[in-house]
Amino acid sequence: MGDSVLTRRCTDSTILGSSAFADAKVVVTLLLSVRFFAVRFGTVSVVTSVDSPAADLQRAQERAGVQIRSVVDPTDLATARLIFDTVWPGQGTQVQQNVLKALIHAGGYASLAYLGDEPVGAALAFVGRHFTDRWHVHLHSHMAAVLEGHRNQHIGSAIKLHQRMWALDRDIDTISWTFDPLVRRNAILNILKLGVDVRGYEIDFYGEMPDAINIGDPTDRVFAWWHLSSAKVIDAAAGRLLPLDAGMLIEAGRDIRVVEIPEDIVELRRADPVAAARWRISLRETLTSALAEGYCVIGVERVGNYVLYRERA
Repeated sequence: MGDSVLTRRCTDSTILGSSAFADAKVVVTLLLSVRFFAVRFGTVSVVTSVDSPAADLQRAQERAGVQIRSVVDPTDLATARLIFDTVWPGQGTQVQQNVLKALIHAGGYASLAYLGDEPVGAALAFVGRHFTDRWHVHLHSHMAAVLEGHRNQHIGSAIKLHQRMWALDRDIDTISWTFDPLVRRNAILNILKLGVDVRGYEIDFYGEMPDAINIGDPTDRVFAWWHLSSAKVIDAAAGRLLPLDAGMLIEAGRDIRVVEIPEDIVELRRADPVAAARWRISLRETLTSALAEGYCVIGVERVGNYVLYRERA
């Protein structure tokens, strides 16, 4: 994998147990053994998960005020391309229309988010395979974009929940994608709002990218694995995941690290490219070292910093 740093499988079953929470002051919501556990005064209660992807999608669309529709005709293809090229401006186009058409024809996914009659977001994904005990089919989400002026309005969550229902309807139970670990809003969306597992870090994954957002910056990425029918994802889709309180976990004796990320790396790149570059190197060194030492990303704090956990020997 070249410069990639991989970690052991960080699944819900590796996340914190309840034995360390005897102190009555510690009231924390955690994921344990693929179930939500409320840890209160040393007792553990299970929050039952009920899965309804269609209902989750409907709630997300209503919250965002949008409708997510699958791309089906040439006009839709052109609209999706325009959104991608607007969000990632640069020379040429992000994806040729014939490639997008072929992707859909071969069983891939593409969608548009509409605010009334106005398209404000788009996504595309293709079918891939990954190996564990055997080969498994998954959907790889390559691009998801929301136009400026419509961000931070929960449209991204609605797009992903549409993608989830689309995959489950086709007997695909896992979606993967990469994301820039420096982008706080993506960390919050992916880890807290969607309930992904974060596994591995790869340095300059895509190589040099000429678009206005990524130009001049190494394309370091972490890998998101979204297990669509897991209890964690079901709870996330229903809005039941909570930010972690790292201070409480540390007080409870857990081996926790908090990894800070900037409030808005995209704006920082515009305002102070040198400072942004320092953040890239600092986060790269911190995360790759922690993953190599056996830490897992288990959540985010309310402000968006990563919370990492390692089982004590």
